[in-house]
Amino acid sequence: MEIQQTAANALSHVVAKAIINAPIEKVNIADWLLNLPDAEYQKCSVNHIAAGVTTTYQGQPMSINVEMIGDALVIQHYVATEHRADYCRMLSQSDVIGRNGRSKVQVLWELRATRIDDNTCEYTNEIHATATQEFLDFIATHGITLAEAAAARQAASDLHNQEETPLFAKSIEKKALTRRYGI
Repeated sequence: MEIQQTAANALSHVVAKAIINAPIEKVNIADWLLNLPDAEYQKCSVNHIAAGVTTTYQGQPMSINVEMIGDALVIQHYVATEHRADYCRMLSQSDVIGRNGRSKVQVLWELRATRIDDNTCEYTNEIHATATQEFLDFIATHGITLAEAAAARQAASDLHNQEETPLFAKSIEKKALTRRYGI
């Protein structure tokens, strides 16, 4: 079940953009993401640990990503709620493991390619993190306010997104132009 992000439960919202030097007709974000090899995912951030692809019981494509966001280990269970060549909407109830224990946050990840000209497009990597009730209970138990948790998550997510976005764009570009991976 998707939790709508409000001022009362927002943890972070980050957006980063990068150029893909390939025609939009050759770019297929859904194909790239839902066939992304583990080693290629790891090349896109020093904080990427592992990635794999599976499906939900209902057959929806799913990307499993393991990464560090700030000082927390995060296991993303991204279900592709929408997946096209130019856009993917991925929704995860993510496990977050930190020094104080384990909880869950909801993460909405949107990946978008927009045509600039005949040979270039812009890649947008947008991520919304939303506190679940479990997370709100967790931080309350540890004497952490939502504002403190959100400030830490915002800073860590922004730093992470600024690193991975241009490398994701390069990986998408390489696959678009050669139909194989490698940065």
